[in-house]
This record gives sequence, C-alpha cells and structure tokens, in this order.
Amino acid sequence: MSGTKELKRRIKSIKNTKKITKAMELVAASKMRRAVATTVASRNYAVAAWQVLNAIKDLDSVDHPFLNTSDPKNVLTIVITSNRGLCGAYNTQVIKKVIGYSKQESSEVAQKYIVVGKKGSAASQRMKLDVVASFTDLPETISLRDIKPIAQFIIDEFKSGSYDHVQVAYTDFVSALAQKPRLKQLLPLEVSELRSSIESLDPHDHSIETDTREYIFEPQASELLPELVEKLITMELYQFFLESSASEQSARMMAMRNANESATEMIADLTLVFNKARQANITKEISEISAGMASVE
Repeated sequence: MSGTKELKRRIKSIKNTKKITKAMELVAASKMRRAVATTVASRNYAVAAWQVLNAIKDLDSVDHPFLNTSDPKNVLTIVITSNRGLCGAYNTQVIKKVIGYSKQESSEVAQKYIVVGKKGSAASQRMKLDVVASFTDLPETISLRDIKPIAQFIIDEFKSGSYDHVQVAYTDFVSALAQKPRLKQLLPLEVSELRSSIESLDPHDHSIETDTREYIFEPQASELLPELVEKLITMELYQFFLESSASEQSARMMAMRNANESATEMIADLTLVFNKARQANITKEISEISAGMASVE
C-alpha cells in the first residue's frame, strides 16, 4: 500500500499545482487584454505625430543632432525584460538578441547598456555587460509618465555626445501566440525608418498615405522640429515598452496554459498507474484470502 499512498500524494500535489497554473493563466490573460488595448490605442498618437513630422518640409536641410547619421562609435542599448519569470522564453529571446549583436559589432565600438527588469539585470551581471543604469522598480502597468525619465536621460546623453547611436532591444507583440524579439534604432532618428515602423503597427491602416491636410506652424517649422522630435522619441520608446508588456503577458499566459495541460496529462498517467497498483493489491489480497481458506479446509 505504500506505493499507492505515494501515488495519491503525487496526484494531489499535481492537482494543487494545476489550480495555481490555471489561476495564473487567467490572470495573465486578463492583463494581456488590457496591455494589448493600451498598445493599440497608443498607435493612433504615433501615426498622428508622424504626419506632423512629415508635414515639415526640407527635413534634410535642418541641422539637428537627432537627425544626423554617422558611423556608430559609442552605442547605448536599452534592454527591456520582465521583473518576474514563468513567462517561457520571453526574457531569453531578448537577451540572445543582445548577445548576438554584441558579438557582431567591431571591438572598436564602445557598447553600454541600460537594463530594464530584474531578469535583464541578473543576466547582465552574468554576462558582465557595461551597464550605466538599471531600472527594476517600474510598475507592471506602465504609463508614459514612468517612461519620461528614461527617455529624458537618453535624450540628454545623446545631446551631450556621450553616445552617437541608441537602440532598443524589446519584444514585438505579433499575436497572443507569437512574440518576436527585435533590436531597433531609436537615435539618430531616421524618418524613413520611423515611417515604416509606424506603418508596420497596422498594415491595414492607410491614414498615413491618405492624409492631405495642410499644416500651419507657429513658430517656424525649423524651431518646432527639435521639440517635436523629442516627443516622437519619447513616444516611440513608450511604444516599445507597451509592446514588451503585451508580449510578456502573452508569453506568461501560454506558459501557464502549457503547464496546465502538462499537469492534466501527468494526473491522467499517474491515475492509471495508481489504478493498476490498487488492482494488483486487491488481487493479491484476494489470492491470500483464498489460499488461507483453502488451507483451513
């Protein structure tokens, strides 16, 4: 009977674990829906901001550090990860993306990092990355107000010349079943790249192509451009965080769903083994009783 008791304990333990993973799956699904709704809603602002930027003529003639491209010598990479685990390969994929980039770059390029999330911070310590800042206390439901200090720090460092290239490693939300790690340039701002990036948010949205409104700028467009570009950079960084948040919750939901399905299969297998062991014990007891009665007779 000791074998059946052990099997009963294991089955009970797995059933309790299944309840936990099911609850975590439902919570992650609810958070994912909210994160996706926020992500989609913010895309309208990104499109409108691009339309205003596109309306400013003769961008090439404007001398602004955010628009001047050159060969990167000092690169700053913002790595967006999660504070908690149990989300499948979400964090691993982003970290692998960063490692792949760092190995491809020439040794003459100075690489420094800003790490967001406890998982990324722990990984950066293991990989001995040159981390200039770490953010591990950001709220789970992130807002534009939470992003502004990070964006302002990046903008100030770029203006001062500390870095000539800034990029973001994040996870792009494709669907609830698919999340893709990406490495995108944030600074200097390439208008063509920004346009394709915004258009990729919703390939069925043709508002960028069909906008024919004329804009009147006050003050002059050249004076307005620096502030507009800074707002665009902040908004684009915010969009990266939203995409990562939606991807994290989707990955966690799928990880918990897979764990729940695995628990169901394990319970079924252990129940079958338990029934066989119990049947064997019953058969053994009946045989012993029959043998005892035969010896008495």
